Order: sequence, then C-alpha cells, then structure tokens
Amino acid sequence: MTGTSRDMHNNICVVTGAARGLGRCISETLAQAGAARVYACDIDMAPADAWLSEYDNVTAVPLDVCDSEALSRLSARILAEHGRLDVLVNNAGITRDALLDKMTEADWDQVLNVNLKGVFLMTQAMLPLMKLNQSGSIVSISSIVGTDGNIGQSNYGASKGGVISMTKGWAKELARGGAQIRANCIAPGFINTEMTQAVPERVLEKMIARIPLGHLGDPADIAEGVLFLASQRARYITGQVLKIDGGLVL
Repeated sequence: MTGTSRDMHNNICVVTGAARGLGRCISETLAQAGAARVYACDIDMAPADAWLSEYDNVTAVPLDVCDSEALSRLSARILAEHGRLDVLVNNAGITRDALLDKMTEADWDQVLNVNLKGVFLMTQAMLPLMKLNQSGSIVSISSIVGTDGNIGQSNYGASKGGVISMTKGWAKELARGGAQIRANCIAPGFINTEMTQAVPERVLEKMIARIPLGHLGDPADIAEGVLFLASQRARYITGQVLKIDGGLVL
C-alpha cells in the first residue's frame, strides 16, 4: 500500500489522534513501512477496532493529550518496552468553528488546549526518549488555516499557527550540541475525511473549485508526507512547513 517496506527501519513511533481519519492512515502507513512498533493513541480508540487487528506492530493506547500524568505513563511504558522513541506524530486535533462575534470562550479554550497545549505536552513528555539516542523526528500536523487563516476559525487558526511557531523553535533548540532531533510540520488543505464528507455538497463544490489540482486530497497524501519527514530520507530537513493542499495556497 503506502510507503516502502524499509522507510521506518524498525523505528518506534507514536501517533496521536490515531483512531480514525488522518491518524489512522498515518499509523497504518508507518506500520506498513517497517516500524517495529506504532503506538496509536486517541482519547477514544473504539473506532480503531475495525483495523487494528490487521497489524501486529500497532498498539492501541487510549490517551488524552492534555493529561500530563497519562503522558508520563506512556513515556515510561515506551522506555520499559523499547528504551527509545524514534518518531512522534502530533496529529490529534479538534474544531469548534464560529464567527468571531459568536465564538465562546469555551470554544476557544477547548481548541487551544487540544491543538496547541496538547502538542506541547505530548512533545515534552516524549522528548526524553529521543534524547537517549540524540536523534528522532517530530512531525506535527498543522493546517493551511494556520498559515493563511480562514473565516470562522480564529481558534483553530491560532492553534495551528502556534504549532508552526513551536516547531520552528524546537528545530533550533533540539539540534543543539550536535543532536539529530528534527521537528517539522505538515499543513494539509482540504482532505477527504469524515469532516469534509459532512460538508454540504454545494459548499464542497466551491471548496474544490478553489483547488488548482481540482480535487480533494486523500489521507494517504498526508501520510506519505509524514512518512517522508519521519524517515532518514529527510535527515537534513528541520523547521519546515510542508503544505499538502493541491496548490490551494500559493
């Protein structure tokens, strides 16, 4: 399917928001590409029951990325089971869209907590496992909304823009002393997931009309980008934002 059999070279990987959609596709792609273990994490792993049985190198982990104690337990588990972490994919995210004058404080707080604070906490908890070997790849899923904004998504855009800013800082910070710990972002455009499938057809047609390549992206398009940035093929790439959007934002 996606990837080549050796891109992950027996790596130990963690993927958040992994039960469905992009996270599922990313987890499967890393598993298919030779990962020794993929810890597929989500606050509700039940939707993953249908596909987890296909992989003997994927472990389901119910996990709230905003729960520091749970993150510490996962870090300790990975240390005990494998002694290192090679790849972290920060994919977990939510939306609570509303126009500025109608957005509630709760809408703001929920999105910033999961999409920004959750990425910070997850990376902070997993970093010691990468520092053991002074190497690793952190790939965080941002959005074109984080680079270019969108109506009704003040909270989402702020969270995803914050992820980009953190990533650039991490790229500088984590490479000090000769360490080979890399941090990059992917900024997807309109991808064919459950979220876009719920959009009214007339709205979806307008969205597609704005894309130069003329169609929605597939989750595999994002997963392939993650696989590249996570692998040694991207060993000299850090602090970058890879837009995968069919040319929507140029």
